[in-house]
Amino acid sequence: MKRQYIEQLKKGITEAALLFLINEVQTYGYNIIKELEKRTTGYLKLKGGTIYPALQRLEIKGLVESWQQRTTERRSRRYYKITDKGRQFLAKRLVEWQDFYLVVSTLMGISDSAKAAPPDTA
Repeated sequence: MKRQYIEQLKKGITEAALLFLINEVQTYGYNIIKELEKRTTGYLKLKGGTIYPALQRLEIKGLVESWQQRTTERRSRRYYKITDKGRQFLAKRLVEWQDFYLVVSTLMGISDSAKAAPPDTA
């Protein structure tokens, strides 16, 4: 049960986490996987079967752009960079995440130092 719950939480944060990393530096999928794992000390250990479809969704939405770059004579990598639309989307998601974190933290008695803004119903 715990594993299923955690997997759902990971699904909810995957696209924002990818945008956050891509916003810092143009990069490729495998590097994103390794960077997520490193920065979360192994907690977000996502597989290509999760990352690559998410990157495709972000590209379809116009939040990232990609291009192929040759790395060797026979190999190439698909690099990703965030778009202006992606930066706006990420900024909104970060505010929403902070509000959500504050509300849940307050509810659970973890933090009562700040009140979160009510959700935007528009």
